[in-house]
Amino acid sequence: MIIELPDTSTRDISKRLVQIREEAGLSTIGRVLTLIVVTDHVRGSESAINAANEASREHPCRVIVVIRGRRSDADRLDAQIRVGGDAGAAEVVVLRTAGALASQSASIVTPLLLPDTPLAVWWPRHAPTKLADDRVGRLARRRIVDSDAEGHPTDALAKRAAGYSPGDTDLAWARITHWRSLLAATLDRPPYEPITAATVCGPEAAASVDLAGGWLASRLGIDVNRAVGPSMVVLERASGSIVLRQLSATAAELTITGQATTRVAIVGRSVADCLAEELRRMDTDGVYAEALAGLERVIYTSASVR
Repeated sequence: MIIELPDTSTRDISKRLVQIREEAGLSTIGRVLTLIVVTDHVRGSESAINAANEASREHPCRVIVVIRGRRSDADRLDAQIRVGGDAGAAEVVVLRTAGALASQSASIVTPLLLPDTPLAVWWPRHAPTKLADDRVGRLARRRIVDSDAEGHPTDALAKRAAGYSPGDTDLAWARITHWRSLLAATLDRPPYEPITAATVCGPEAAASVDLAGGWLASRLGIDVNRAVGPSMVVLERASGSIVLRQLSATAAELTITGQATTRVAIVGRSVADCLAEELRRMDTDGVYAEALAGLERVIYTSASVR
């Protein structure tokens, strides 16, 4: 069910939410968090809403989507409330702002927050430089961006590192969870030799590949080469090499010197999958913070790897 509230106020939106719950016999008790989605793009907002709806099936929540319009327009707040099949396991409130209201996102969403539940905020694109200093970001325990979705992912990741605060995270980080798990499991098996060299390879504009390099640099305490080419990780040690190479969207190949090559599953991860993972925790992700710090030891090479 979708209910339109044109030229409205947060007071009227709150009243209508209560009315909908009473008429439908719904309750907010099962909501585990409030997720705020902040975007400047009406066109891209629907895909963000769909991703939030999918993530809500694991984390029932209230989703508040703020679409910031042109500040040169007349002051206006239009709202849309989605419940039932149009909202996954959430209730979705879409707020379209214009004029002076476009810069008042924090004051607009505050009356709509669920009481006594943690708050997360997600910027699908065009995130502020320092998330914790943003007016909406200050309200949240978890601040989520997607550096891979930015126009220049490597530059976006540099901003994340420079402006990092505890509670920040990135969907680009969640995209490499399976890769990190495979590599960690491989290094937990003999021979227990130190890694002497490492290379990560992937598309040129891929923040997730850069973060993989930062993670390896922080974990191994060595410089990591960042090359352009097919997605793979190459680790060198005294007895030979470890090569994890992606073969397709769902499969990878693990080659270890002196051992038989094996194929492993690499599950493709949607934005909704990555968002759901980042909503599983509301505390600080220290390993992500170390990966950002490790970017200083990632060396970008001009050579392409095939």
